[in-house]
Amino acid sequence: MLGYWVRKLAERGFVAALTATSPARLGSPSGGPKLAGTNPLAIAIPSSEGGPMVADVSMGAVTYGDVLTGAAAPDELVPFGGEQAHKAFALALGLQLLVDALTGADGYGAVLFLARPEGDPVPALRELAAGARLPGDQ
Repeated sequence: MLGYWVRKLAERGFVAALTATSPARLGSPSGGPKLAGTNPLAIAIPSSEGGPMVADVSMGAVTYGDVLTGAAAPDELVPFGGEQAHKAFALALGLQLLVDALTGADGYGAVLFLARPEGDPVPALRELAAGARLPGDQ
């Protein structure tokens, strides 16, 4: 749950994006060896009106934690997206290579991008969403 950490940063006024790698658990939807982890990605944007917008996703259709607890079978640990799973697999590989390139990791690593916001786009999005639940809403 990387969203917890980026939320804390956004609550302090920062824009934050955090990703990390994990053991290779996802193979290409077209077959072959497992090449990427479930490689979560969490993004948080602070807002002057209400809490931050927080998106926290894993590239897997289920989490490895679900497999460990028996809530999902190991064969359910595939890239999310059904017929479009190649997109999640490509993103998982991209995140894997981004972290490896920036950390020099031979194993696992994490990368945090942190910045002060130049604008506040969240209130306009909430208005446009007309009360729909948005990522990060409690």
